[in-house]
Amino acid sequence: MRSAQRASDPREDIIDHLPQMRAFARSLTRDRVSADDLVQDTVVNAWKGFHNFTLGTNLRAWLFTILRNTHYANLRKTRRTHLVSVEPLAGEMVGQQGSDAYLAMIDFERALGMLPTEQREAVVLVGAGGLSYQDAADACGVSIGTIKSRVNRGRTRLAELLGRKGPQML
Repeated sequence: MRSAQRASDPREDIIDHLPQMRAFARSLTRDRVSADDLVQDTVVNAWKGFHNFTLGTNLRAWLFTILRNTHYANLRKTRRTHLVSVEPLAGEMVGQQGSDAYLAMIDFERALGMLPTEQREAVVLVGAGGLSYQDAADACGVSIGTIKSRVNRGRTRLAELLGRKGPQML
């Protein structure tokens, strides 16, 4: 993390996890502004609940668990989901609009959005978030086998939606 001298206070390491938290939040909310709000709420909740964090355990998995739980609590409060076009997400990509990479990213974002929530979460946590299967399972409150299954089904479905033959093509 940041430095060995700060290892005694993991609160200072939260900043290291913000990019992955933001990416995961965007995969859940499908909206940049809502994702930023979700990350902010997560940091506040984590800060308040640091007395529950066990030193020596995986801070990133703990933060992702809080983020996920905060997201679902917000959904229950509002009783609605946000469906946002992927065009604004793809519009933030560097490069010319119309380029192959830009179009491929739009296709990927659309396909990812078509996955069931559980599969999308698993694919993002393990693929983009870089969590181990065990850490992703802990973050989602399910067994490691369930996460492996969700990731496999999600990757397979993404490959189908993108016109590829199998998950190894992703």
